[in-house]
Amino acid sequence: MIIETQNLTKEFGSLRAVDSLNLRIGEGEILVLLGPNGAGKTTTVRLLASILKPTSGGAIIAGYDVVEQAKIVRRMVGFLTEFPGLYLRMSLGDYLNFFGELYGMSKEKRRHRSDELMERFGVLGISRKRLAEFSKGMRQRVALMRALIHEPQILFLDEPTSAMDPHSAKMVRDYIRGLRSSRHTILLCTHNLAEAESLADRIAIISQGRIIALGTPWELKRQLLGVPLFELRLASPLDSLKVGEWVEIEEHGPTWFRYRTPSPEEVNPLLLHRLAEEGAEVVTLSEVPRSLEEVYLRIVEDGDEDTLSV
Repeated sequence: MIIETQNLTKEFGSLRAVDSLNLRIGEGEILVLLGPNGAGKTTTVRLLASILKPTSGGAIIAGYDVVEQAKIVRRMVGFLTEFPGLYLRMSLGDYLNFFGELYGMSKEKRRHRSDELMERFGVLGISRKRLAEFSKGMRQRVALMRALIHEPQILFLDEPTSAMDPHSAKMVRDYIRGLRSSRHTILLCTHNLAEAESLADRIAIISQGRIIALGTPWELKRQLLGVPLFELRLASPLDSLKVGEWVEIEEHGPTWFRYRTPSPEEVNPLLLHRLAEEGAEVVTLSEVPRSLEEVYLRIVEDGDEDTLSV
């Protein structure tokens, strides 16, 4: 495991912001941390980035202890905070060069990496522009470039697309997906459920400092919303087709029907084969979309129950 916590706990006076958190994240995995405001997401990320010291428990990042080897951890990870503070009087080029130098990068490597990031995020032509002149969304891009300047293999991203327009947000999401293919490990906090579902290998839902659900989007939907529902549409009416003998139909119309199955990898090919034998022309067979929002709200509302891990 690249990231591993052991009963990680952080208290601020009488408030327990993170409560005995146990989490393991593998190399090349994108884990999305979801939860309401005040759930402990940002505190968790700050603990893992060695910005805060835990009250008890601990965490290991790529073999390094976040307390005993905090300086090493800080240098090896990239960290985008939810509200990044930028040096607004600096130009974009000077800002990236400054942080590259802090990470010990050579002048040539700083220049090459800065140009690469500015081109990737569509800001190469304004490298001499002062950050004070940038919009909120542009500043968020700059903060992300700062987190990426030293080419970290581990990234902690807290609301990476907040304040961004749809085009910029898509650009960032595409970049994050590309990092997965190069074996980067990413812990991402977001309130955007569609973003979470599109990016996550696994989702951890946190409430009152505790992880109350953990699994892939598909696993969480299956566990909380039940057996998946499928819809099959035909080119012509069902007529005398005895579909009900093959699957249990929940809804139907003249040329379509819906059914549930816990084993779609077995049932669906068999169903298509039998329909073909009957001469039926299948137009589409697809799973009926189920919202991650339904899962999230159900879990958070039942947050006092035992942890759901799938």
